[in-house]
Amino acid sequence: MCPEILTAPISTTLRPAVTFLLREVHVTGENLPGVLRRRPRLLTKCVDKHLRPTLYFLQSSIGIEDVSKCAALLSCSVETKFIPRLDYFQRIGFSRRDAKVMFRRFPSLFCYSIEENLEPKFNYFVVEMGREMMELNVFPQYFSFSLEKRIKPRYMMCVEKGVCLSLPVMLKSHESRFRLRLDVCCTSSMPLFDRINVIAAEWTEQF
Repeated sequence: MCPEILTAPISTTLRPAVTFLLREVHVTGENLPGVLRRRPRLLTKCVDKHLRPTLYFLQSSIGIEDVSKCAALLSCSVETKFIPRLDYFQRIGFSRRDAKVMFRRFPSLFCYSIEENLEPKFNYFVVEMGREMMELNVFPQYFSFSLEKRIKPRYMMCVEKGVCLSLPVMLKSHESRFRLRLDVCCTSSMPLFDRINVIAAEWTEQF
């Protein structure tokens, strides 16, 4: 994934990067191997020129308090990766503040391609689903689901049943649970006690 590690100087590159992740990002020793396996390029980045400025951006500009949970983002470029995605959400109608809230709630948004992921999913959300943009502000994880394998099929099933489910309920559930919820909404044959249990489970998953 990152062959440059084999030739990177230990004392001036590898060791400073590891020290930075442990002391300033507060990645635990237990979690460090997992972070580096996921994004080994972190080890090749200059602390002063890249890693620390990116950390400050995520903390001060976006408002992410615990960057250790998304430490892999530190290998990304603020100018070519983060800013263009913030600008994209502003172009499609979100305020800068709301866009930052979305990225704070779901930092992985920074990793998604605008052309291949964000744009087609947003267009489907607005044009085909006709839903309110505020739903995306509350549930930006929408963009993490496959458009063809999860979003479209489940939305069409809801349309066929004449049911409108919240985005988390529609997308997060396993297939069997999703179908059960559709049935609960479409039939009154299920005993009241069972319907209450299903609805309670739905609310528990959301919160």
